[in-house]
Amino acid sequence: MSAVPKWTLKGDWFDVCNCNIPCPCEFAQAPTDDHCEGVLAWHVRSGEFGGVRLDDLNVVAVACFDGNVWEGAQTMRVGMYIDERADERQREALQIVFSGRAGGFMESFSHLICEMRGVEYVPIQFEIADDLAYWRASIPGKVEAAAEALTGPTTPPGARVQLLNPPGSEVGPGQIATWGRTTVNTTTGAHGFTWNWAGKSSKHIPFDWQGP
Repeated sequence: MSAVPKWTLKGDWFDVCNCNIPCPCEFAQAPTDDHCEGVLAWHVRSGEFGGVRLDDLNVVAVACFDGNVWEGAQTMRVGMYIDERADERQREALQIVFSGRAGGFMESFSHLICEMRGVEYVPIQFEIADDLAYWRASIPGKVEAAAEALTGPTTPPGARVQLLNPPGSEVGPGQIATWGRTTVNTTTGAHGFTWNWAGKSSKHIPFDWQGP
């Protein structure tokens, strides 16, 4: 794919990290203790890249960084996983989009990365409740990430704690972030990362991208 065709991707994104609730990064601030490590997960509900359909495919990243990346601290180290169900053309399309080479929001996001540790094709399980009560993703033997929607004594039943137009949205501008509490956040040698966090911050944000 020497020339980038028109493309669109729509779906769900969430993260789980070691930041306190609420994650300061979402407000374009430095992370808790000036260090963040966590899992980022994308589920494509519908997508097309130059005629290649990308519906129902998943991508997961493990990452860490120091300082406020939104202020230009290019300290982010990332390892990527792509759904093994994707065929050769779909894999290539997803790599082009998520590397930022296809334009769109991920082109801007890619400038925050100082080290890419590689890409692997693995089975990825992704689940999200229709009412956003929970979200989770899993790569057997490598990554487990899950969260429940944040709630409290003054939250109306079934309502979600949400943020409009977050200034540090990891999927781009104009979206609504739904806050959660991490129930599982573990990695086991995933691209060199190993951690075990729970009870920390999580958020779900829909994404709607296009390019080039």
